[in-house]
Amino acid sequence: MVVSTTWSQVLAWRLKRQFVDPVAGPDAVSVVRRLTGVQAQVASSAELAVAARRADPRPGEIDEALWLDRTLVKTWTARGTLHLVPSGELPSYVAVLGSFRNWDKGSWQRGHGVTAAEVAAILEAVPKALQGRVLARDELVDAVIEVTGDAHLRQALTSGWGALLKPLSFLGELCYGPPREGRVTFVSPREWVPGWPEAPLSREEGGVRLVRSFLGAHGPGTPETFGAWLYRGAAPKAVLRGWFRDLAPELAEVEVEGLPMVVLAKHLDDLIATGPATGVHLLPGFDQYILGAPRDLEPLLPREAKPRVSRAAGWISPVVIHQGRVAGVWEAKEGRITLDLLEEVPRAALTEEVERVTALLR
Repeated sequence: MVVSTTWSQVLAWRLKRQFVDPVAGPDAVSVVRRLTGVQAQVASSAELAVAARRADPRPGEIDEALWLDRTLVKTWTARGTLHLVPSGELPSYVAVLGSFRNWDKGSWQRGHGVTAAEVAAILEAVPKALQGRVLARDELVDAVIEVTGDAHLRQALTSGWGALLKPLSFLGELCYGPPREGRVTFVSPREWVPGWPEAPLSREEGGVRLVRSFLGAHGPGTPETFGAWLYRGAAPKAVLRGWFRDLAPELAEVEVEGLPMVVLAKHLDDLIATGPATGVHLLPGFDQYILGAPRDLEPLLPREAKPRVSRAAGWISPVVIHQGRVAGVWEAKEGRITLDLLEEVPRAALTEEVERVTALLR
């Protein structure tokens, strides 16, 4: 018998699983792990996403995990966007994303103004250039020219060259290193990440691990919802279905308002026992609670809220959450929060949450 549930119940369960309600994240790495990564092209949003889920957040804990303990790593992963991920989980992303090889396609090469030969030369040169070194962007360009002896590559690397770093990240050949005088640096994950596996994971093993992690925070789900989160729906559908099929012994079927989905079997009882959410929460821009769900999920993102949340150039606004759904957006200017509400929100709970998040901004 397939268990039925509602979106109200699912969203409340996701808030609980994601350490939002209640605020229960034990430490920064545990929060990032539970969320299946934290989008980090806006560093302040990533830091707030973690701090807002911690009952006792500590300033500097993200930097400490990145550059001292090396328990977090910063690089391009899901959807080709910059993320924080637990160091031990990066090999799973490499196994999966490195297998898709969209940079081998002529359309990708033309779109980025490079030839197949230039891409091949860069992919071969960067691991050699980074061996035993921590290099800033300009230093990495110089090192690639030195390795290849091809000065023409400078143009390819300095003209929109950020896109050329993503394949290297997907292949496990490059990630962020410690900043140097405000400058970004890059290192080899194989040298930087403690315990990097000698033998690479298979795509199947990496995919199953990522599906398991995704469903633990963003379930119930389907191959399609997972694929949209992982690779903007461009991953081969047969591959996605294969990962879910391999994970089937750990899954339970549910119907969410008539839609067939799956959840980890060990979470089914907790999901069904979860009551509707009642709290008010302020979440930062690019928060995983929004990014882990389809953009057309109206129980989460009402139609009238969508233009205020999903902005131009892929910008995702900070949101006010009430009863599990987006009730408005907010922004911070000079440490002060201003609200743009779409519906009535309990005033006392909203005031308390604004005060809490304002304190985290300082």
